[in-house]
Amino acid sequence: MDNLVKRAQKFAIHAHRRIDQRRKYSGQPYDAHLKAVAGIVRTVTDDDQAIAAAWLHDTLEDTTATYEELESEFGEEVAHLVSELTDASRPSDGNRAVRKAIDRQHLSRASTRAKTVKLADLIDNCRDIVKHDPKFGRVFVTEAAALLEVLEGGDVKLLARARKLIAKSADKLGLPPLQPAALAIDDDIESPVEALYYRPRVARLFADAFRASDIAEPLRSFDSIRNPEDIGRLLADYDLPVAGIRIDGVVMGFTCRDDLEKGAEHAKLRTFSPDQVIDGNGSLTDVIHILNRHQFCFVGMLGDVVGYVSRSDIQKPLVRMWLFGIVTLVEMEITERLAIHWPDDSWKGLLPKTRVAKAETLKAERERRGLTSRLVDCLQFTDKAQLLTQQPGFLAEMGFSTKGGFKRAAKELESLRNHLAHAQDFVSHDWAQVVRMAGRIEEFASGYE
Repeated sequence: MDNLVKRAQKFAIHAHRRIDQRRKYSGQPYDAHLKAVAGIVRTVTDDDQAIAAAWLHDTLEDTTATYEELESEFGEEVAHLVSELTDASRPSDGNRAVRKAIDRQHLSRASTRAKTVKLADLIDNCRDIVKHDPKFGRVFVTEAAALLEVLEGGDVKLLARARKLIAKSADKLGLPPLQPAALAIDDDIESPVEALYYRPRVARLFADAFRASDIAEPLRSFDSIRNPEDIGRLLADYDLPVAGIRIDGVVMGFTCRDDLEKGAEHAKLRTFSPDQVIDGNGSLTDVIHILNRHQFCFVGMLGDVVGYVSRSDIQKPLVRMWLFGIVTLVEMEITERLAIHWPDDSWKGLLPKTRVAKAETLKAERERRGLTSRLVDCLQFTDKAQLLTQQPGFLAEMGFSTKGGFKRAAKELESLRNHLAHAQDFVSHDWAQVVRMAGRIEEFASGYE
């Protein structure tokens, strides 16, 4: 195996395991899927860059890795391939149908190598989804048929294989002749924020509450003829991570302090990627979406790039308040589900006596202070999550295929809540959950127009 492929394999496995990402139905570590996709690509090409991109194809979308990291580790060509394989749509673009249309258009412009990797990804996902989840399989197969229309140009053997698999899957699922369509309900990400199903209006308020300009820092800029060493010194003096570069008075790109500190030979003008710039009125969900893929999100106003947001800016009080409000909504929704399903507190027999006693102690203390409280309100979040797994049909209704998947998601959510409540660094520990929640809040908000 070429050194490039080995390094890509190691990087991808670590990136996905760092967030404990697993296959939805089997619970296997996510690298089982990556290995399968890379293996399929290897059957039709010995192109090491394409095989490396197959291992890395979900890193920008699902993990904490950024485009700049991939570029530094594997070069511009591999990073560009992964970018081509990454969905272009943003949470605020609309419902699933709208987003899938945007992503198809993005793939229609992709290179032959990227389309080949996407065909391998589609083949492995189709086998897994149709086998384990016929209900969502009908959605996936219908969308896959539409996607194949723009994947012509990829490897002809894989294209024929994918078409055969999609047709066979459609027949197995009892679908009529397939027509390009995109249906609703995104099952790709498991997260308790799906509990917001009945509060789309509240979700809309949270989605619209704050804007990119509310947390952006001003982008200092320098003329392109300025000595890179001078720019590096100024960025260090003012503790700035990035600066804009002006050409004929207009900011046309940027340079990073990290590059400048490596020496003048590493200094370069980086161009703004189209998916890296957002209007000042853009939502926080889109800011987080961009930061999941890039080191910086740049903010434009009146046609000029005037500000930037980094992941460290997501630690600001305003964003903490926004995220904590979303977590609170989720917990309120879970609590109401429990109260409706067990109105007489009969859930007590499903929890250890020590956990029930803890809730009763808290309830008594609240009543002593003159506060009205139900016993279910006094349960710890983990106890509420445990009870919900006992509710018939709950997992399927919430989009989870296994109890383990829900328990992991609930644990992540509790970790985020605790870090937010205690003013601790949550970006380093809970970034993946922040990205999922930000995307989900926009999806649920789209239900109230």
